[in-house]
Amino acid sequence: MPLDEATAQGRLAARGRAARRRPPTSRSYASIVRANVFTLVNLILASFGAVTIVFGDVRDALFLGILVANVAIGITQEVRAKRALDRLALLVAPTALVVRTEGERRVDVGELVEGDTVRLAPGDQVVADARVLSADGLRLDESVVTGESEPVARGEGDELRSGAFVVEGTAQAEVVAVGPHSYAERLLGEARSFRHPRSPLELAVDRVLVASVALVLSFGALLGYALWHRHAGKHDAVATATAGVISLVPEGLVLLMSLTFAVGAIKIARRGVLTQQLNAIESLASADVVCMDKTGTLTEAALRVAEILPASGTARADLEAALRSYAAASASRNGTLEAIAAAYEQDGARSAPASEPPLAQVAFASRRRWSAVQLEAGTLVLGAPELLTGGELAAAAAERQRDGRRVVALARTAEPLDGDGDEPRLPGDLRPLGVVVLSERLRDEARATVEYFRAQGVALKVLSGDAPATVAAIAADAGIDVRRLASGDELPEDPGELEAFAEEVTVVGRVSPEGKRELVAALARRGHHVAMVGDGVNDVPALKAARLAIAQGGGVQIARSVADLVLVDGDFAAVPALIAEGRQMLRNLMRVSKLYVAKSSFAAFLILTIGITDTAYPLLPRHYSLAAAVTIGVPTFFLALAPSSGPWRPDGFVREVGRFAVPAGTLVGVGVVASHLFALHDLDLPLQAGRTVATTVLVVAGLYLVLALEAHGRRRSLAISIMCLVLAGVYVVALSLPPTRTFFDLAVPSPAIVATALAASLVSGAALAAAGFTPGGDEPPPE
Repeated sequence: MPLDEATAQGRLAARGRAARRRPPTSRSYASIVRANVFTLVNLILASFGAVTIVFGDVRDALFLGILVANVAIGITQEVRAKRALDRLALLVAPTALVVRTEGERRVDVGELVEGDTVRLAPGDQVVADARVLSADGLRLDESVVTGESEPVARGEGDELRSGAFVVEGTAQAEVVAVGPHSYAERLLGEARSFRHPRSPLELAVDRVLVASVALVLSFGALLGYALWHRHAGKHDAVATATAGVISLVPEGLVLLMSLTFAVGAIKIARRGVLTQQLNAIESLASADVVCMDKTGTLTEAALRVAEILPASGTARADLEAALRSYAAASASRNGTLEAIAAAYEQDGARSAPASEPPLAQVAFASRRRWSAVQLEAGTLVLGAPELLTGGELAAAAAERQRDGRRVVALARTAEPLDGDGDEPRLPGDLRPLGVVVLSERLRDEARATVEYFRAQGVALKVLSGDAPATVAAIAADAGIDVRRLASGDELPEDPGELEAFAEEVTVVGRVSPEGKRELVAALARRGHHVAMVGDGVNDVPALKAARLAIAQGGGVQIARSVADLVLVDGDFAAVPALIAEGRQMLRNLMRVSKLYVAKSSFAAFLILTIGITDTAYPLLPRHYSLAAAVTIGVPTFFLALAPSSGPWRPDGFVREVGRFAVPAGTLVGVGVVASHLFALHDLDLPLQAGRTVATTVLVVAGLYLVLALEAHGRRRSLAISIMCLVLAGVYVVALSLPPTRTFFDLAVPSPAIVATALAASLVSGAALAAAGFTPGGDEPPPE
């Protein structure tokens, strides 16, 4: 017996507040802190910082402030992103249809108690451990908790584990365990709600960081041996080793990536899009094929009955009565049945009693393309018109489908439903009663969205369970090039032929959920970066197979659960803006990464040329901190979030970064080392003056690299030039003011220092320009 509200509320109160809290919807705060604090880069910086404080000059540990700022900024931005995503996640969080003595209603997961009765329908998530009380064709996707990819049948008395999803059929089940006592909570914990696989760009940056660590270990050992061999003093050895090793680490690169992803998540959250993976926007930007279902994406999700066509010998009133009986008797409703119910049940009420209680029923499944109810007066079957009709009625149905309408047929038979086995059998001796023509309205923004994809070179493919003619008509109306129309029955079995088929076809109708998955997987094997957009149970296999899964906010729970992005408002027109945002993010990250790696290349050059000699090292750690902040830290912070154009794909990322960073860092190193040696040995300037010259050359050359990398186009070049001038002014102020000059151990800028620094900077700039590093030299192509 269902519980009454008073009993349920009493059990809820007895559980306490902690047991009623919502499950986590995104990363935990502890996870965010761990990810930003406990990194290999931070370990290297913290270790050298501690050594510097204990054995060296505390001013040379200035880079620890950068470490703290990096961690603080990273945590702050990711927490902001988490809160924005959590607010959106509440709008699409799983709920349960609970049956109590006062009636049935939707409740949050935290309001369920042991002993509750819940009703399950296709697309619903099993949100608590339960035992089946009654079932009709119930099949579950339990891959979340068991790893088994194929749906499994469950019947009366079977145990249901939380985390599974209903693929077919309906059921009533009694809740036996909720919250932390349920199977999924015990087994999976937080990992069930937060998935963060490494994206292509993250993997590329990881390779850069691995190479940097290798440099730290090898060059650090080389530098340490040189210092030991020449019996350097403790203070000098600590300063030199710290300056050499710390500068090899691109410490801001990891922060910049997490910061950019977090800011991107906040931006798209403001557009009503829930990001269930922080790097999903990168995957969307990289997509070159977008597969989509028709209903809910190109067309409005809601259907309406446009007309009915009785079969020969069937009165219109009899067809309407049969539709009314079918809708009232069906326990499981999809969009088609909801439209029929709204048209023919009394007041459109779902609770309207059936004139004849069903003796048996078969829920609709995409792979079968039919459903049925067995009544005292016979069995009614509703399904695809080609399965149930013939003659003039079939011709009329085909004509409506060519016009872009959705058509289903209703037939009657005296045969009972075959309940033997897991797979129901379509009854024989079917007599058509008529067809129902349903209309779908093309979304207002569909044409503009399709045109954007076409302009960006993104291929669009429509995969639908509707008739091919219907799907083609809607696709053509939306502006999709229907150059090849096919049916799901035409999918080749040979993998190679299937790949060619998937490449060529643009619209596929009457395709099963498994067929959608096979097409998406075939496109992926051809090297495409595939995004799948869907909202129904039949879209879930394809959503799982896609590189990026996008679900509509109004879709079923299972679709939202497996999606990387959820369009909370169901607005497909938001996708182009997301793509533009993602491509800007990728483009900027790829560019500014070159500056960080150029710094590492510069540091390696200094160790190889002067670090292993008896000559005093040209830069102290505090000089590196000042120069890096002016030439890399501040510029990249703004440039990573600025508008941009040009290439955006991460293909060949490491190679592209290396082609810029190695020669650029080496040429800057040549200028710094030459000016330092000239000041010491030719002008006989003191070491402090030589280091002031070296720091100045590094700042000027570094700002020139920013110009060479980012100054493209008149307006952008002007903005970048102004930023570089302001940053150069900051360095001049630091050099001019006695307190900052003393702190950074810089010399008073005498004519000899200024002349040497300017001459060396000009020579460095000329060398960089001769090597091809010129502002505006290679105008990036438009996006």
